[in-house]
Amino acid sequence: MKQTENKIRSKIEQLRTEVEDFVNFFQQRLDYDQMVYELWNANDILGHITFWHESFASNIFDLGNGNTPRPIKGPLSEVNILSVETTKNVSIPKFIERLKSAQIVIEKFIFIKSIKHIPYKKGSRDYSREKHLEIVSSHKIQKKRQLKPNDVLPQQYCLIILSRK
Repeated sequence: MKQTENKIRSKIEQLRTEVEDFVNFFQQRLDYDQMVYELWNANDILGHITFWHESFASNIFDLGNGNTPRPIKGPLSEVNILSVETTKNVSIPKFIERLKSAQIVIEKFIFIKSIKHIPYKKGSRDYSREKHLEIVSSHKIQKKRQLKPNDVLPQQYCLIILSRK
């Protein structure tokens, strides 16, 4: 059991680093309205990441308080569209605040041993605490790589198309 808790501790530290990296990137005064995908700009990616991080936080909060979690419903493609549409008018400082708040909730509840599995999305399988942290970190790493040209200079995020305002 101690081995599992040590793995969770390591994974939560990795996730904390990923969140801090996103926060640092979005505090650089770049042009976040530049398109990264055909339909998403850098700000949309932050909305998407925040949306999913809050979902994780909400589910683990409910479980930690003995309540039934309410995971996101719908096909992944529709939920991802919703993740951007519902966050279009949110400011970057507000996103950062929300992302940090969700991280605090996750860190508060992730070590509760009675939480065996955490739902990801309605219709999807639930994941162990360790596996859920792994998936969430991996998602952030993937999105982060789309916002910077390489991993050589981890503190110098920038899309090739992003420029200083």
